[in-house]
Amino acid sequence: MNRYLILGIIVVIIGIIFSIPLLSDQLANARTIKKIQFTQTITSTQDPGQGHGNEQLALVLPPNYGTLYDGSLTYTSSEPVQVVILHQINNSDSKGQPTWTVDGNTIYAETVIDSNSNGGSIHFTGSAIGLHSLNSSQFTVTASVDGWIRSTTQMMQQAPQIISESSFKIPNPEIFAKIPMHKALYNGDPIYYIITDSSNSNDASQISNNQDWKVQPAPLLSKVPQEGLNKLYIFTNGVSGNGTKGFQDEVFSNSPQDNQYSPLSLVVQVSWNMDETPVVLKSVKDILDANMSSKISLKSTNTIMNTPQIVWPNGQVNVRDDKTLSDQTSYVGSQVINIDTTNKFVTFLAHRGWGPDGKTVYYIATSGTPEGPAKMMGLMNTPSLSTFSSAARDLYHFTNGIKGAGPFGFQEGITNAQPGDSSYSPICKISTITWIDPQSTTLLENMDDINSAESSNTITVKPATVSNNNYLIDCPIIETPNNP
Repeated sequence: MNRYLILGIIVVIIGIIFSIPLLSDQLANARTIKKIQFTQTITSTQDPGQGHGNEQLALVLPPNYGTLYDGSLTYTSSEPVQVVILHQINNSDSKGQPTWTVDGNTIYAETVIDSNSNGGSIHFTGSAIGLHSLNSSQFTVTASVDGWIRSTTQMMQQAPQIISESSFKIPNPEIFAKIPMHKALYNGDPIYYIITDSSNSNDASQISNNQDWKVQPAPLLSKVPQEGLNKLYIFTNGVSGNGTKGFQDEVFSNSPQDNQYSPLSLVVQVSWNMDETPVVLKSVKDILDANMSSKISLKSTNTIMNTPQIVWPNGQVNVRDDKTLSDQTSYVGSQVINIDTTNKFVTFLAHRGWGPDGKTVYYIATSGTPEGPAKMMGLMNTPSLSTFSSAARDLYHFTNGIKGAGPFGFQEGITNAQPGDSSYSPICKISTITWIDPQSTTLLENMDDINSAESSNTITVKPATVSNNNYLIDCPIIETPNNP
């Protein structure tokens, strides 16, 4: 509401005036300064503050006595939320300004900024920062923080779990992956797309040889419900061209402009009948009309391929402005570095992780759902992915523990299947791993490590959900370069 925005501005000024002595004391005594950068998905809980019993709060940086945070917050939420910044004050300074307290003894000046928005960015300085809703229903928020934490040495040892003293640096946690694009048609207009996986190993091998870039066999794709798929019409004869079979360009049934769009496509073979004069067919309508007049024959196959579209009529995937590789920003913003339609290449940011047996894998991300976490990664929201859970592999991300280049600022992820496994799929269902005691962590490198830690009750494993919807990504594993 507008009054909150006005009130927020006033309170910021008042809060600064009242907080100058305390802020000066804190900075003077701050013997430890640490950098914090992380992205985290949080589900709100009942606001513990007095007088807020029917409201929801998601604390991004929780209050910790003697600690001061300074930095920027970028967030997306499942519901419109307020930004709440808390400033620790003396009890004598609490009169005349909004305050927040749990026990009535420790008092915080409360700055509320209400933009009535599901997302945004803000610079903050305070003892805590969170996202707040006046409603009683839970919300989920994905928040990215880039800033500093200042506290005494004693307080730093009690800092929130997002800060970890242990870290592990693997070589080349991100690399650039240059992938060949194919040209197709949609309603007569060009589309540029990539082929990363196929349920048919023979097709995967043939396309790999033709494009000089490996298409992975993904047998689990055969279990995908066909009603949620694109159709990709591939010509087996007719007009010579650059199609995957050496004839005219393929034709797609949908583009990302359509609600029915999916990165997964069911292959339909198109063959010109004898004594017919082939022409270029530019749309599904052209194909169906030619089929009705018996000029061509259509054969629906059981082959399903992962064919993410990169450029389509009036649109394309987001391209990163910052081309610099960085552990802390690789999961935020677009996953594409460059698009070259002239030479038909796209360059993705590929993330390093561990396969089920501990081998190094690299994967890219092309689209995701639900919208909140997908938007945080700069991915197009693709609701059709939600129907593919039965044909998805598991990808585990860590929410605390050893610091690393994972999406939450901790160690890199582990997947339960990789190319060559019967359970491999390019579609990932994200789960989170949380150490019960963040001070007693070890590096987990494979599925046996996860299973052992879970059975010994040292970690909790649960699906990553937003408003009770699974978080799914099209994240195919690509062939690892010889010298990444």
